[in-house]
Amino acid sequence: MPPTFPASPTPASSPAPSALFSACLPSRDAVVAALRAAGCVFAEDEAALILTTARTAADLTALVGRRVGGLPLELVLGWAEFRGLRIAVAPGVFVPRRRTEFLVSEALAHAPHANVVVDLCCGSGAVGAALAAALDRPEVHAADVDPAAVRCARGNLADAGGRVYAGDLFDALPDALRGRVDILAANVPYVPTGEVALLPAEARDHEPLVALDGGTDGLDVLRRVAAAAPGWLAPGGCLLVETSERQAPDAVGAFTRAGLATRLAVCEELYAHVVIGVRD
Repeated sequence: MPPTFPASPTPASSPAPSALFSACLPSRDAVVAALRAAGCVFAEDEAALILTTARTAADLTALVGRRVGGLPLELVLGWAEFRGLRIAVAPGVFVPRRRTEFLVSEALAHAPHANVVVDLCCGSGAVGAALAAALDRPEVHAADVDPAAVRCARGNLADAGGRVYAGDLFDALPDALRGRVDILAANVPYVPTGEVALLPAEARDHEPLVALDGGTDGLDVLRRVAAAAPGWLAPGGCLLVETSERQAPDAVGAFTRAGLATRLAVCEELYAHVVIGVRD
């Protein structure tokens, strides 16, 4: 199911959607019909979001056209909702999933007073932004190998004073962070190479392969992160990585071999599986 977002109020300086569509076409019903005909399962919800985003009739027509043309809703709107935040997204950047909110909840449960947070494989920076919003002015760092993701994350983490680095996993981080990280969240790619082609078109066609492809069994990047994480974690610090139900046993094994005290957390509602490893 695609993310659902709260509709934002129409600014006082802009015409309300009802006024906009009383004066021109397309109407709200026409928007819903166009989205439904294009195969959007949640056409009415999507129409409401597009209506509140559009500022003019021409803007509305363009937004509907992009969605009908197959552009993911989040890219049409320019943002995705994540733990109550509006996270800016951009073409070619991994869109945060609602199930990843469970990873954030588990991180906060383990380290509610964390001072140093790292969002590795950060994509848009949604995880780092959510942790920054929930904690008391933490020091936030994020990194991604994809330059487009780095640009996007810098915008989303600017208000939190977050620092975002470009590079491959820990190579991107400053050495001064070694042994200091309280929460290390790594939303690594975990789709097996042979299954990438089976992903929904919205992911397969619009998100970077580097954010999806996790190697032959989907765990290549996870293993690298687990092996190096103990050198970066503070005593009692935790590493959290999202994985699939099928991969969870092997992911737990990788954490355990790295010397981390490991457990698997599962949220049936979000169908989320998060491996958590703690440096003793």
